[in-house]
Amino acid sequence: MNVNSATDSTSKSTNSTTNTTSTPSTGVDYNTFLKLLIAEMKNQDPTNPMDTSQYMSQFAQMSSVEQAMQTNTKLDSLLSSQSLSQADGLIGKTVSFTDSTGATFTGKVTSVSINSDGSVATLQDGTKVAVGPGLTISQS
Repeated sequence: MNVNSATDSTSKSTNSTTNTTSTPSTGVDYNTFLKLLIAEMKNQDPTNPMDTSQYMSQFAQMSSVEQAMQTNTKLDSLLSSQSLSQADGLIGKTVSFTDSTGATFTGKVTSVSINSDGSVATLQDGTKVAVGPGLTISQS
């Protein structure tokens, strides 16, 4: 039987029209945890059952992890909202910056887009500049 590895270059294919990115889940969600716990309870040795304090400890740990995940989600939402508020304040302002070649650019911000890498301001002439260190903002 011939089994190809997950990284075998002979089985890779490229599709230029579709670009999808997926991030594998590295943890166990709450439903999976409950399924595993039920399976563990069903298959335990009846003459030597698992200690109930261990079950309670596992439930408490899972609850704590779930609450931490919900907190992270809410923090991400808060940071996104703050980024939008800051972006709104940049529109109409004049910015100047120096690129990697040493050339200095100045222009009025017409729009700001926010992505996973940060905020990108678009100037009137179509120049895009990352909002961050090295960017000088002034009144128009």
